[in-house]
Amino acid sequence: MLIADEYYNRKEVSNSDLTRLKNELYPREMPDPTNAFRFGNLIDAMITEPEQVDFFKRTLGEHQFTKEDFEKAERMKAAFYADKFCREIAEGAEGQKVMTRHREFDYDGFEFELDTRCKWDLWRPDWGWGGDIKSTSATTQAGFENAARHFDYDRQRAWYMDISGSDTDIIIGISKVNFKVFKISINRQSRWYLDGFNKYNFLAFKWHLIYGQHDS
Repeated sequence: MLIADEYYNRKEVSNSDLTRLKNELYPREMPDPTNAFRFGNLIDAMITEPEQVDFFKRTLGEHQFTKEDFEKAERMKAAFYADKFCREIAEGAEGQKVMTRHREFDYDGFEFELDTRCKWDLWRPDWGWGGDIKSTSATTQAGFENAARHFDYDRQRAWYMDISGSDTDIIIGISKVNFKVFKISINRQSRWYLDGFNKYNFLAFKWHLIYGQHDS
């Protein structure tokens, strides 16, 4: 969320920390993600924390949005709630649920420990699992799955699953182009979890070597 939040001042390692580390270790030419993050936070807030959004001033915290972007986000929210499953998971969910866990890791026989954290868009305490909402430029299910691999959403979801202990997870993509909704269901036997686990386990190992338990 773009609003000031104590979550971002916490000392545990997050998936975002692993992303920053990956970008430092393997730099590549990337467009400035600021606007994409701002817009993604807007649609997340509209669904999970609508009280944080000023629908009259078109603002989220200190950030002002254009009429075009705000109306686009509202159409994406409507598409989300038009989907039966999305509506069902949201109705009983805790939005922006923070979880922390002291975890033991094993990377090729090298054992280490880290304090870890995550923040769920949607967490269903009665189900024991939840998921994440993504805005996407993809217009098809296949396109969204390709984007999910490219942006390491599999790593994020495996990280969240292993902090919560959940055996199930879902990524919900909402197209900002044609306003279709895409869903990727994950369990511990799926490639999404297995590949994500391998990705985060490697980066957690690198994090431990460089930072140990020190602040990022």
